[in-house]
Amino acid sequence: MPRFIAKLVILFALLWSGPALADVQIHFHSVNGSVLIGRYPHTFFVLDGELEETGEVINENYGFSARKVTTAILSGPVEHMVLAEKPKFIKKTNRHFTLTITDDQYRKIKAEVQAWQNAPGKYYDLENRNCIHFVGKMAQILGLKVEYPDNMLRRPKKWLNHVTGLNPQLKAKQIK
Repeated sequence: MPRFIAKLVILFALLWSGPALADVQIHFHSVNGSVLIGRYPHTFFVLDGELEETGEVINENYGFSARKVTTAILSGPVEHMVLAEKPKFIKKTNRHFTLTITDDQYRKIKAEVQAWQNAPGKYYDLENRNCIHFVGKMAQILGLKVEYPDNMLRRPKKWLNHVTGLNPQLKAKQIK
């Protein structure tokens, strides 16, 4: 009888555990920026995991920037680009918070990335459409409260800390 119970327990454990559900996570990052590393302050997001419907492995990241960094960005809209960071660089950035997203949310985010990438003309604007606005749009797609205070439009780390404060459900800590 003990063998029968042991087999029943094992069978129950196998049935109970089942396959792990796939999921994709989105991580919101900031870059402090420095003349020494040749980077301006910046924000971007990372998508990783596995789509539930197809099992497709996701490992992507997206940021928004001016195609060329010149003094022209101080005067108004300039040519834009959606860019990806190298994994080695991502490890050196600030990860502010992470959310698990659905396959549908992933598709909505990818569509929005494409819309920004394919926008006609000069779409990057330091004051009205920079990396903060890009990442903010993605956060809004996920239902987060987002604001764009004027004093944070060139300070991605401070801005993501602000978004963290607006969304206590994230249970994320401010990054110093």
